[in-house]
Amino acid sequence: MATRVIIVRHGQSTYNAERKIQGRCDKSVLTDKGISDAQQVGEALSGLKIDAFYCSPLQRAKQTAETIHSYLSNPPTLEPSEQLMEIDLPLWEEMKKDEVMAKFADDYQQWKTEPQDFKMLVEGKEHYPVRALYQQAQEFWQRAIANNRGKTILITAHNGINRCLIMSAIGMSVDRYHSIQQSNCCISILNFTGNFGEPVQLESLNQTSHLGIAIPSVRPPHSGPRLLLVRHGETNWNKESRFQGIRDIPLNDNGRSQGRKAANFLKDVAIDFAVSSSMMRPKETAEIILEQHQGVELSTTSELIEICHGLWEGMLEKEIQAEYADLLQQWKDKPETVQMPEGENLQQVWDRGVSAWNKIVTEHSDTPKTGLVVAHDAINKVIICYLLGLKPDNFWNIKQGNCCVSVIDYPQGASGQPVLQAINLTAHLSDGSIIDKTAAGAL
Repeated sequence: MATRVIIVRHGQSTYNAERKIQGRCDKSVLTDKGISDAQQVGEALSGLKIDAFYCSPLQRAKQTAETIHSYLSNPPTLEPSEQLMEIDLPLWEEMKKDEVMAKFADDYQQWKTEPQDFKMLVEGKEHYPVRALYQQAQEFWQRAIANNRGKTILITAHNGINRCLIMSAIGMSVDRYHSIQQSNCCISILNFTGNFGEPVQLESLNQTSHLGIAIPSVRPPHSGPRLLLVRHGETNWNKESRFQGIRDIPLNDNGRSQGRKAANFLKDVAIDFAVSSSMMRPKETAEIILEQHQGVELSTTSELIEICHGLWEGMLEKEIQAEYADLLQQWKDKPETVQMPEGENLQQVWDRGVSAWNKIVTEHSDTPKTGLVVAHDAINKVIICYLLGLKPDNFWNIKQGNCCVSVIDYPQGASGQPVLQAINLTAHLSDGSIIDKTAAGAL
């Protein structure tokens, strides 16, 4: 039985509002907005059974946790943990960001571009803040997961430690520290299959719809594109858990309904261009979304079509189990090693999917435009793995529900590192639920 972990960043603090570096300084408290947002998180989580609740002892996180705690039914005791403290930046704490950028220009540049090697000299000793925080996150997981197997854990902490918790869980390296975003009072969800070190699924990253914010706003300066990566709506074969691959199966009625819900979710987001897989199900999904964005032309590419399952296509999992039991288990355990019978392997899908993605980014590299990209489960997973610095063997670490939305920014254009602002947003499909309730289905 999986262990579900819900991770929340604290609400807006006084130092957040003043654009000051907080680190482990404990002078900052929640603003009125921070308290209000924490209440909305509490409402969003109120229907869930929480078995363990950990928080940072710093007052901005503890106050957020206490607010959430008051909304829960039969909540567990709130347990502050030193291992959830924020990143330790002693030389920068209480300074405004622009002051740090001016006074520590070279260090700040390294902090942004090479966080794993960024260091401070503290009391004559070299201190590597990001490396230390990553190790701190690993130590927290080893204890928390072992003590709560098969339960639901809630964590309320900070931007930096939350990033390292997510990164260390799914296998991202420490140099990708700035590649994922954590907004104030956002919700992210991880599903652990076993102990720490065993496979973990990132169900969602940086949900903000419970705060009335569909997707995180673009953060200046921003000279490159924003891409909205969407998986197609449900098909009958998804619903039946029938492997479809490159069979050109259309959306079913529920899939079209999901498309309309995604369209409504994105209706206030300015979309400047759109690309989809050339197959029917993503193309129709894109067309439904673009009904809310008149004048935007849709282009298609065969590089974004789904993985070819070969002889498995059209088969139910139980039928594949009967004929290809060992290979099916291998697909579940080590997907990067599987050559589909008369089909593709993951590296082939990775190569063409990443190629298509990079072409889109390069074509719109120097414009702060927003593009819609609609494709498939496997394609979206390999693209997100690539963007997170992961490999094909991390394929199952990423979840993509039907008509989910992921948000990727390129603040410095195609030549700069992408920022995953949000992954697998599905609240628009399930009456605001933070849990992905789309059908599991087959690829």
